[in-house]
Amino acid sequence: MGGGETTEGAAIKRERFGSRLGFILISAGCAIGLGNVWRFPYITGEYGGAAFVLMYLVFLVILGLPVMVMEFAVGRASQKSAALAFDALQPSGRWHWFSWWGFIGCMLLMMFYTTVGGWMLSYVVKMGTGTFNGLDSNAVSDVFGAMLADPGELIGWMLVVVVIGFLVCSLGLQKGVERITKAMMVCLLVVMAALVVRSVTLPGASEGLEFYLVPDFSKMFENGWAGFGDAVYAAMGQAFFTLSLGISAMEIFGSYIGKERSLTGEALRICGLDTLVALTAGLIIFPACFAFSVNPGEGPSLVFITLPSVFNQMPLGQLWGALFFVFMSFAALSTIIAVFENLISFTMDKWGISRRAAVIRMALLVTALSLPCALGFNVLSGVTVPAIGDIQSLEDFVVSNNLLPLGSLLYVLFCVTKRGWGWDKFLAEADAGKGVKFPAWSRMWLKFGVPALIVVIFIMGYVPKFAVWLGLG
Repeated sequence: MGGGETTEGAAIKRERFGSRLGFILISAGCAIGLGNVWRFPYITGEYGGAAFVLMYLVFLVILGLPVMVMEFAVGRASQKSAALAFDALQPSGRWHWFSWWGFIGCMLLMMFYTTVGGWMLSYVVKMGTGTFNGLDSNAVSDVFGAMLADPGELIGWMLVVVVIGFLVCSLGLQKGVERITKAMMVCLLVVMAALVVRSVTLPGASEGLEFYLVPDFSKMFENGWAGFGDAVYAAMGQAFFTLSLGISAMEIFGSYIGKERSLTGEALRICGLDTLVALTAGLIIFPACFAFSVNPGEGPSLVFITLPSVFNQMPLGQLWGALFFVFMSFAALSTIIAVFENLISFTMDKWGISRRAAVIRMALLVTALSLPCALGFNVLSGVTVPAIGDIQSLEDFVVSNNLLPLGSLLYVLFCVTKRGWGWDKFLAEADAGKGVKFPAWSRMWLKFGVPALIVVIFIMGYVPKFAVWLGLG
């Protein structure tokens, strides 16, 4: 990491997106992940449907959106990945250490996301070849359990995901990441639209639509004010986590665009697309669940156990089930490709190496570090942490409950305080170009309100853990 290497890295010509649509779709693709199409529907089911969705949208605007604009602003102003962005914007050196936060966060995210992405691809094949045909719910559960118990199958599908992701990135920003992600996102939206039409036209689907689209705040108070508090925290957390903020996953895409458009307007479009996919996933899942008398609040098992059973009962269920997991796979791969691009760009900037060399290094490193998660359901299943769970749960907890909120807090402090980049410089960068301007009056909210909410999210993530660790749970 000597000066010569950094200079060499800076000398490499900065790649650019070929179009504004590419920037929007790829940034949205990074945000649109399994949190949208997996976690969002089941916590919406758990916390009462449409009333929860309204709360989620409020927190998305007041919490998630500002942090996204900040990440884009740091990227565009520096024209570098997180590896060198803070060096460029704050030469005194006080924030240079923060460059590693994004690299570590993106790497940790991929350590378990590649395995879960492999599950999705595996289920495309299982659904398409009729593995679930004629099986009852217990037998469907056994198929999922058998997959987790087979280290060869999990590692095999994880490797397929890694190869696809790095192969796309090896083709370059425009020819690989942008071109393929754009095509994948268009396919995702088309498949999603077809699934919505199928789901809402099922006999008995109207009850699911009512649950999902008509707010009923009384459901949040079924367990009193404590239940309402849980729902508020869940909405706040989902609005925050769905955008993958805090680990510089969005920062890199800011560095690939020009100043023609204001960053607030672009962030609004990306948040809108992200939310559209999350809401549409609910239009697929809830009508289908109600049509076949299935509980939509069942948790993660909803996707891998409950929904295959639902598709079994549908006319042409094998086709619709395969399409659903194609949709899920595209959601996972769009995030994986975007985060791989982060890791590659960081490596190119930090050590001044070519894209090809960076791809090889990162592919080997991601593969090696993904093995513990794939083995954590079988060979290493005895490795668990009290109140957290297996290796995959631990890695998810470190990223979701620690690196994302604390990283976002640091981005806010960097952009609004004099000890960082500073409010005036941030605002000027955010407002450069045509489009919606960042609300200048929001400085106090960003300086005090957003950090307070982030601290609440961080602390609340630990409360149930400490209850168990201290023997109170």
